Amino acid sequence: MTSTTSETRTFRPADLGTLTVVAWSGEHAEDEQDMAFLLAYSLGDGEGGPEAATQAIEQLLRNTGLPIGGPVVESSRNPSLPVTLLVEAGQAVLNMPHLNAQCVVPPEWLAAVGERGHAYFMFTTRPWPEAKPGVALSEEALAAFVGDEATMTNAAHCVLGAKSLRG
Repeated sequence: MTSTTSETRTFRPADLGTLTVVAWSGEHAEDEQDMAFLLAYSLGDGEGGPEAATQAIEQLLRNTGLPIGGPVVESSRNPSLPVTLLVEAGQAVLNMPHLNAQCVVPPEWLAAVGERGHAYFMFTTRPWPEAKPGVALSEEALAAFVGDEATMTNAAHCVLGAKSLRG
C-alpha cells in the first residue's frame, strides 16, 4: 500500500527575498506590434536563499491561480483573478495577494500599453541575483534571462488589463 503525505506549508513573504519588477516593450511575435512586458523575479536573497524563494513564489502563484509553465491566463477572461495592473504617473503598479510592486516604465512601454490596453506579465520562480534594483540592466542580459527556457517554463504567464485612476 502506498500512502502520500500532504505537507501544508505556511506562506512566508520573507522567503521571497527581494522582489523586482522590470518593464520593457518590444515587438510581439504574433502580430509584430509593440507589446508592454512586465517581469517579476526574486533575487533569491531571503533568509532561506534561492531555494526558499523559488518555493515561496511557486506557492504564491498556485494560491493566486496562476499556473507555472502555462497556459497564459488572461485577466479579461478571469474576472476573479486576484492580480491587477494599475498604470499611473509613469509607473506600473502590480497588485496580487501578499505583494504590491511598482516600477517606473519607459515612454514606449506606456505607449504600447495605451494602444493595447494590457501588458504581458511573467512571474518566474527562477531567482536572478545578478539583476539587482538600481543597477543598469542591458538589453542583452534581459533578453538572455527572459528567453532562457528555464525562466520561461518556471514562470506564470498572464495578460493583465491595464487600469488607471482616470478610468
